[in-house]
Amino acid sequence: MNIREATEADVLEVARLALMLWPEHSMHAIALEIYETINSKQGAFFLAYDEEVKEAVGFSQVSLRNDYVEGTKNTPVGYLEGLFVLEGYRLRGIGQELLRQCEDWARAHECEEFASDCELSNVESLNFHSRVGFKEANRIICFTKSLVE
Repeated sequence: MNIREATEADVLEVARLALMLWPEHSMHAIALEIYETINSKQGAFFLAYDEEVKEAVGFSQVSLRNDYVEGTKNTPVGYLEGLFVLEGYRLRGIGQELLRQCEDWARAHECEEFASDCELSNVESLNFHSRVGFKEANRIICFTKSLVE
């Protein structure tokens, strides 16, 4: 298994996996966000690549957050925006290695803290976060209200 930082040449490969994590988005929207992130200094994507089958089997996304991040004291904060591993490759340490790459990237960008989030109903993600050393900072319910009648 080879894990490396994604480049512009990897945009569609990352987008293919990202659509599995965020199916409510379009391929175009995800590919554009990936392209913009790769070309910024505010974030990065990492790909886990199975060289035997010549296919990307997982990805992670890290960003710098300069606004308040729940449970943190410093800025910037490294933030795990997303992590996905194909089902057949899970529980092999690939997710942990993708996370480690994100943490190393955040350290290289002067972060002293690292954070993440997940949906309350995503038990698999919650368990992963607990296994890899995250501590729960808070639980919130978000609300919206239309201002148009």
